Amino acid sequence: MTNEDGGSRRFYTCNCFTTDNIYLDDYKLHVRFVCERQFRLDHQPLLRQRGCVTEQQFEDVLHKISQEVDRRRRLGVTSAERALSIKDTYQPLRPHVYHLQESFLAPKFKQIVEYCRGRDVSEEGLGDLLKEEAAARVYRFPVFEKSFCEDLVEELEHFEHSSAPKGRPNTMNHYGILLNELGFDEGFITPLRERYLQPLSSLLYPDCGGRCLDSHKAFVVKYDMNEDLDLSYHYDNAEVTLNVSLGKDFTEGNLYFGDMRQVPLSEMECSEVQHKVTEGLLHRGQHMHGALPISSGQRWNLIVWMRASQERNKLCPMCNGRPALVEGEGFADGFTEPSGAPVNSLCVLT
Repeated sequence: MTNEDGGSRRFYTCNCFTTDNIYLDDYKLHVRFVCERQFRLDHQPLLRQRGCVTEQQFEDVLHKISQEVDRRRRLGVTSAERALSIKDTYQPLRPHVYHLQESFLAPKFKQIVEYCRGRDVSEEGLGDLLKEEAAARVYRFPVFEKSFCEDLVEELEHFEHSSAPKGRPNTMNHYGILLNELGFDEGFITPLRERYLQPLSSLLYPDCGGRCLDSHKAFVVKYDMNEDLDLSYHYDNAEVTLNVSLGKDFTEGNLYFGDMRQVPLSEMECSEVQHKVTEGLLHRGQHMHGALPISSGQRWNLIVWMRASQERNKLCPMCNGRPALVEGEGFADGFTEPSGAPVNSLCVLT
């Protein structure tokens, strides 16, 4: 990938990608799978508590895990194939939305960013422009103009209804679009991160990589009465996350936040945060959160996981260990190669 200084950098993923944080939707549980014996010892008691009581049910779980592990191992190749096919065959309905323009952005957002770029910045001054939500260090502010959100959703729906190949964002969201495959990274997401979100994150999250965000993963998720209604409690594979509500018309479906993932679940108290169309929620990636179910309509959300290799090179946020690097494509999982570090030749993409 080309960085903001014009140089070329290679990004990697952690080998834990194929083994850790596999989500079992039927049991609302993230699991780790290295082998069947380890899996039974670590997870079978809790699976029984959640209704996986027969051997056939357990075999079904193993089958789903096997499929997911295989999907992750082949992801680099399949994602690159999808991106190439989309580029060759898909005709956009709203081509202008692929290139970020100042006119897309809400005046309030531009005012906040302009303040953060200045020399005489302070927490007090930023506090006059940006209010913290009930959840600690979660901030809500307008990001896009309503007309741009409408155009973007129209483009996403057009793509969704096309015959072009599609990949799901992750194991928790069954409906959505990977924006790098659709061609949004270079002209839209990268400048959004570098020019607008970086100055803001530098002030708000200097302790968790906010000053050195150098890659991202961006995708949209869709909630619908006949599809996904909500999103279970989780944390992100990111140092800082932006979540923007794009539309359309829906009721309820607010987000809720607990504490950082290192805090035991029994000690967490959740705070509900309203999520309005055109507005974004900015938060630390390791902050536990979820989405309440919508009660009517349809909602599209833009998610940008922003990553800081300077932070994650020291400790993988997903396996909580020293990252074992695996070659990737594009921004991969945001790791960079320390001098002299061994790299596995397996190629995957997240």
